[in-house]
Amino acid sequence: MIDIDLLLAFGATYRKASVGEIIFFEGNECNFYYQLVSGKVRWVNVDDNGKECIHFIVNEGESFGELPLFDNEPYAATAIADKDSVIIRLHKNTFLTLLKENEVLVFAFAKLLAKRVRQKLTIIKSLATHCPENVIATLLNNLKAENKNFCTKCNQLKLTRQEIADMTGLRVETVIRTMRNMHQKGELVIAKGKVFCNSMIEVI
Repeated sequence: MIDIDLLLAFGATYRKASVGEIIFFEGNECNFYYQLVSGKVRWVNVDDNGKECIHFIVNEGESFGELPLFDNEPYAATAIADKDSVIIRLHKNTFLTLLKENEVLVFAFAKLLAKRVRQKLTIIKSLATHCPENVIATLLNNLKAENKNFCTKCNQLKLTRQEIADMTGLRVETVIRTMRNMHQKGELVIAKGKVFCNSMIEVI
């Protein structure tokens, strides 16, 4: 989202996070802007039984946990490192000063947050159909539109079935069965356990 040199110029620092490490917890006070330099982070809610609802999988160059920077409320979800990761972070007050001095970034964040809300609404709409194929197709279409979690060269999906289940609220068994049906219908390709999707999938 923000050029690293600009962040460093405003006093940002690097932080390493080991796989499985909690970067911040849901309900905690927000003190920093976070941007992923390398690795992978998931942004989730975790219920009392340990079941996760994945809202967003953060890839290199993307920011995460931005909401409290703008509304002064606690974190709405927990950030967990999926891989050994390097994060750059900037203190909240300094981040707000950076935005004031770089108005183009204000519009960039407004567009980012609006896009994430729109994607969440499309997933909720698909859930209302009670059709797992529609839910999974909507998720995959959103990811392809953003060039996220797909290999740009071969169109391989870089999410596990469990991650898809956690992102859609479906059971992993339902995801496996549904994606197998989608393969048989030619909507995607499963080869040696890997999933490939070359084009958008029609949502009924």
